[in-house]
Amino acid sequence: MGKNIVILNGSPRKNGNTSALVQAFTKGAQSAGHTVTEFFLDKMDIHGCKGCFGGHSSRECPCVQRDDMAQIYPAVKDSDVVVLATPLYYWNMSGQLRTAVDRLFALEEGDGNLLRGHNRASALLMAAEGRGFEDVLLYYNHLMEHLRWENLGHVLAGGNGDVGDIEGKPELQQAYNLGKSI
Repeated sequence: MGKNIVILNGSPRKNGNTSALVQAFTKGAQSAGHTVTEFFLDKMDIHGCKGCFGGHSSRECPCVQRDDMAQIYPAVKDSDVVVLATPLYYWNMSGQLRTAVDRLFALEEGDGNLLRGHNRASALLMAAEGRGFEDVLLYYNHLMEHLRWENLGHVLAGGNGDVGDIEGKPELQQAYNLGKSI
């Protein structure tokens, strides 16, 4: 039976190198019979977490803020796999993705924890000009441990500064294979 996969794409470039990884992953996942929903975060209105601890996981919109996270919460709640896709910015994920990840905390608050565990898994797709992925991998691995999600792996595509630099590189096939393997 196919899995329900949600991709949080934190790239500001709709046709950039990170998005090329997302497209390859999606083709692989769909070829294996999975359903893929991508959220292109840069075009969404998502505010930073207020740290108010006012969220309640059982509400239709678990966060007190009303913005486009209301589209993401139900998709993540119903997902089997959450893919984090981002360019590497200052040795970490993009602000677009970090903001959305921070806001997912509302699913851990209140009436029950709908984020942590639940047999959910995750993968990481990253493109970068450089190759300094160590710090972001440390963060990602800690996040997976906290969320109790199975870490399905990652595709880290360094050496891609300009749009289109990733074309023809093996990381696109790796992303396809990762999607197909789920």
